[in-house]
Amino acid sequence: MMNADMRILVVEDDKKIASFVVNGLKQSGYAVDHCLDGEDALVMAETTTYDAAVVDLMLPKLDGLSLVQRLRTKGMRVPILILSAKVSVDDRV
Repeated sequence: MMNADMRILVVEDDKKIASFVVNGLKQSGYAVDHCLDGEDALVMAETTTYDAAVVDLMLPKLDGLSLVQRLRTKGMRVPILILSAKVSVDDRV
Protein backbone atom coordinates (compact mmCIF):
# COMPACT_ATOMS: atom_id res chain seq x y z
CA MET A 1 0.00 0.00 0.00
CA MET A 2 1.49 3.28 -1.09
CA ASN A 3 -0.21 5.40 1.61
CA ALA A 4 1.18 3.45 4.58
CA ASP A 5 3.79 6.10 5.30
CA MET A 6 1.16 8.84 5.48
CA ARG A 7 -0.28 9.60 8.91
CA ILE A 8 -3.59 11.45 9.23
CA LEU A 9 -5.18 12.94 12.34
CA VAL A 10 -8.98 12.79 12.46
CA VAL A 11 -10.61 15.11 15.01
CA GLU A 12 -14.33 14.35 15.26
CA ASP A 13 -16.54 13.97 18.35
CA ASP A 14 -19.43 12.22 16.56
CA LYS A 15 -18.45 8.57 16.86
CA LYS A 16 -20.47 7.46 13.83
CA ILE A 17 -18.90 10.06 11.52
CA ALA A 18 -15.46 9.45 13.01
CA SER A 19 -15.78 5.70 12.45
CA PHE A 20 -16.78 6.25 8.82
CA VAL A 21 -13.86 8.62 8.12
CA VAL A 22 -11.24 6.63 10.07
CA ASN A 23 -12.25 3.29 8.54
CA GLY A 24 -12.32 4.75 5.02
CA LEU A 25 -8.84 6.21 5.42
CA LYS A 26 -7.48 2.99 6.94
CA GLN A 27 -8.98 0.93 4.11
CA SER A 28 -7.17 3.24 1.70
CA GLY A 29 -3.92 2.41 3.47
CA TYR A 30 -3.37 5.47 5.64
CA ALA A 31 -2.15 5.37 9.25
CA VAL A 32 -4.86 7.17 11.24
CA ASP A 33 -5.10 8.60 14.74
CA HIS A 34 -8.45 9.79 16.10
CA CYS A 35 -9.23 12.39 18.80
CA LEU A 36 -12.66 13.25 20.20
CA ASP A 37 -11.88 16.86 21.17
CA GLY A 38 -9.68 19.78 20.21
CA GLU A 39 -7.50 19.70 23.33
CA ASP A 40 -6.46 16.07 22.78
CA ALA A 41 -5.87 16.83 19.10
CA LEU A 42 -3.56 19.72 19.99
CA VAL A 43 -1.49 17.42 22.22
CA MET A 44 -1.37 14.75 19.50
CA ALA A 45 -0.33 17.28 16.85
CA GLU A 46 2.45 18.57 19.11
CA THR A 47 3.86 15.11 19.72
CA THR A 48 3.30 13.33 16.38
CA THR A 49 4.07 14.39 12.82
CA TYR A 50 1.01 14.28 10.56
CA ASP A 51 0.80 14.55 6.79
CA ALA A 52 -2.78 15.85 6.96
CA ALA A 53 -5.65 16.40 9.39
CA VAL A 54 -9.43 16.14 9.11
CA VAL A 55 -11.00 18.49 11.67
CA ASP A 56 -14.62 19.00 12.67
CA LEU A 57 -15.53 22.60 13.52
CA MET A 58 -17.91 21.83 16.36
CA LEU A 59 -15.72 20.10 18.96
CA PRO A 60 -15.81 19.92 22.75
CA LYS A 61 -13.13 21.66 24.87
CA LEU A 62 -11.43 23.43 21.93
CA ASP A 63 -13.38 24.08 18.72
CA GLY A 64 -11.97 23.22 15.30
CA LEU A 65 -11.13 26.78 14.22
CA SER A 66 -9.32 27.50 17.49
CA LEU A 67 -7.41 24.24 17.06
CA VAL A 68 -6.32 25.23 13.55
CA GLN A 69 -5.34 28.73 14.75
CA ARG A 70 -3.20 27.27 17.55
CA LEU A 71 -1.52 24.81 15.17
CA ARG A 72 -0.71 27.64 12.75
CA THR A 73 0.56 29.87 15.58
CA LYS A 74 2.95 27.07 16.54
CA GLY A 75 4.22 26.99 12.94
CA MET A 76 2.54 23.69 12.01
CA ARG A 77 1.72 23.76 8.31
CA VAL A 78 -0.08 20.40 8.06
CA PRO A 79 -2.82 20.46 5.39
CA ILE A 80 -6.25 20.49 7.06
CA LEU A 81 -9.61 19.42 5.69
CA ILE A 82 -12.51 20.95 7.66
CA LEU A 83 -15.67 18.94 8.35
CA SER A 84 -18.79 20.98 9.01
CA ALA A 85 -22.47 20.30 9.44
CA LYS A 86 -23.18 24.02 9.15
CA VAL A 87 -25.63 24.81 6.39
CA SER A 88 -25.20 28.44 5.47
CA VAL A 89 -22.73 29.37 2.74
CA ASP A 90 -21.20 32.06 5.00
CA ASP A 91 -20.43 29.46 7.68
CA ARG A 92 -18.95 27.02 5.17
CA VAL A 93 -16.74 29.60 3.44
